[in-house]
Amino acid sequence: MTNALEMFEKKKIEKLTAKKRVPAFRPGDTLKVTVKIIEGEKSRSQAFEGMCIARKNNSINSNFTVRKISHGEGVEKVFPLFSPIIEKIEVVRKGDVRRAKLYYLRDRTGKRARIADRDRGDEIDQFEFIEENQPSAENTDVEVPAPEKKEEEKQGEEKIVEEKASDDNAEVTTVPEPATNEAEQKLDEKKS
Repeated sequence: MTNALEMFEKKKIEKLTAKKRVPAFRPGDTLKVTVKIIEGEKSRSQAFEGMCIARKNNSINSNFTVRKISHGEGVEKVFPLFSPIIEKIEVVRKGDVRRAKLYYLRDRTGKRARIADRDRGDEIDQFEFIEENQPSAENTDVEVPAPEKKEEEKQGEEKIVEEKASDDNAEVTTVPEPATNEAEQKLDEKKS
């Protein structure tokens, strides 16, 4: 039962993240969350920029809390990570903290509430933007082309089989390595 539930949630997450990317962020990072607000028949975008003080990872029910100081008052918002009203999430600054929940910042103001910057380099997005043109893995009728191989892999495929050395000439013959991938073998059979 749990396996079926996990599969269902995974498909829902893929569907919700198909049109947007979710960057990798942690508590202590300063985020800019753009939210779509609908007022009657009109809709507009509104940004909420603050520090991520908590994050809860629970499959489709994942959420994160963002805190900012607005006109001298602390304002916190809890955003569902896979909500359709969230247009995009941007990481403005990366913070260096040692805790998972930064609730102690609620009691601090001014310089005491600062978090040191940390350069973690370029991180891979948690959920990347997926184009809708790509065929899904479930549809077996459609052939998926093999990914392009790097030059190093192409050079590694060719093996030197024979070397005949004569006085002045050296004859070298190369034979490509047999296809090990099942998809490549099927393509070879279709060509024959």
